[in-house]
This record gives sequence, structure tokens and C-alpha cells, in this order.
Amino acid sequence: MSARPCASPVDFALLADYWLGDAGAQEPALEEHLFGCGHCTARLAELARLGAGVRTAFLAGALTAVVSAPFVEKLRREGVRLREYRLRPGETLSCTIAASDDFVVSRLAADLRGVKRLDLLREIEGRPALEMHDVPFDPAAGELLVLPPAAALKKMPSHVERVRLVAVEEAGRRTIGEYTFDHRAEP
Repeated sequence: MSARPCASPVDFALLADYWLGDAGAQEPALEEHLFGCGHCTARLAELARLGAGVRTAFLAGALTAVVSAPFVEKLRREGVRLREYRLRPGETLSCTIAASDDFVVSRLAADLRGVKRLDLLREIEGRPALEMHDVPFDPAAGELLVLPPAAALKKMPSHVERVRLVAVEEAGRRTIGEYTFDHRAEP
């Protein structure tokens, strides 16, 4: 394997798809490239380490993340216990997290066609709690998948949380959807 820089490095998104087991028809050519390219193999190893670190941070309740459907499916294949909630804009949902749940997945339906940049704003009991700028999203998916910090949620008392998706456009900011979670702590 060569340790030299790669003349045609593999696109990060394709490396991520490969790591998630979703490279499809590109997989054979990608594996051939990785076998001979130390640079791209090292980038794939970095991605795997990052994935392990992100998983550890999720389990520790250290962060909220926007994830892809293949990532959620990978968690499911690994036997992770997921609790999922689906909301449309304007909806309020009663929700909880059980001690046995590893993650909560919030599937926020949204018309993201034409959106170039998307921010996620979260407030708890009317107070700002999180701002995520320029979150990754698939405009064709029709939803945004959010993993709130499960360990932190398990420790929180009952509360109301609002999430707002905001398109950032040349003309200004436009709310795509607002979602309300009426969280009930497990007794």
C-alpha cells in the first residue's frame, strides 16, 4: 500500500456510504482502490474512528446529531434499541425514553426541496437549548432525522421541548417546520 497522497481521493460521502455498507455498485471498484491506496484507506480508518467516537458520545448523552437513514439502519442492524417518533410540522407529540432505550430518533417531516442551508433550533421550556447551523440533510428525503442525547434525556424531568427547522436563504430565514415534544419522564 502506498503512503503517498492520492491523485484522485475517494469522495467523503462515498467513503461514508462504504463504511455504512451502502456503496452499492461502486463497492468493487472502491475496494480495489482502497487496497492499493494508503491515503484513502487511512481516511476510511479515520471515518471509522470518528464513527466510534460519535457512538460513544451519543451513549454518554453528550450531543445531539442529525443523521442519515442509512446510519439509523446501521444502528438497528447492530442491535441498538431505538425508540422512534415521527412528527409533521405543527404537531405536538407525547413522548418518553425508557431506561432500556439506547437512542431516540426524531423523524421530522419537512418539505426540504429547494433548501440550500438548514438550521435546527431547540428550546426546552421556552429557553434556548441548542442551535445547530448548516445541518446535513437530503432534500428529497422529506424528513430530517435527529438523535437527541439519550443519556441526558433519561435524566431530565418531564418538560416541553420545541424544535424548529429554519431555511437560511439569501432573502433571510424561513421556518420550515416547528415540532413540539411533550416529554414525560419515566417513573
